[in-house]
Amino acid sequence: MARIAPLVLLPPLAFIALAGVFLWGMGRDDPGAVPSAIVGREAPPVPATTLPGKTALTDEMLRQPGVKLVNFWASWCPPCRIEHPTLTALSQEIPVYGVDLRDIDANALRFLEEDGDPFAAIATDPRGRTAIDWGVTAPPETFILDGEGRVLYRHAGPLVDADYETRFRPELERALADQ
Repeated sequence: MARIAPLVLLPPLAFIALAGVFLWGMGRDDPGAVPSAIVGREAPPVPATTLPGKTALTDEMLRQPGVKLVNFWASWCPPCRIEHPTLTALSQEIPVYGVDLRDIDANALRFLEEDGDPFAAIATDPRGRTAIDWGVTAPPETFILDGEGRVLYRHAGPLVDADYETRFRPELERALADQ
């Protein structure tokens, strides 16, 4: 009887494991959704720092009545620039707060001056520590909060096109209806 070397079995077993992960992912209800540990919980604190001349975002603002958005963004982030018109439109409906992530103040201010400032208040997160607390993987990420400061929904990626219309907007409408 011939003996099979254990290393020969490694590639087929790796393939089977990978195929299982893919099959599991395809069977999820919303494979585009990014799970978040903070959904349903109180929003983590925000930094006390802000951009020069801008209103500082405070934890108290996150707990004021009404639905609000918290958007993690940066001037160096191309998808953030793409979603900027959507944030500007949303700021006409509800408060939109920004957390400027790992950015240079002058660059962030230039970006807001050129493209408009949709944010009712801004915090800066130059080292990315707050982003870690919020579970942000990369900007842009937008969170829907209720009137008590609880995170209702997390959207990873830019708020544009079909992704905005089919995933984010229904969650926002649901939050607004429940307030």
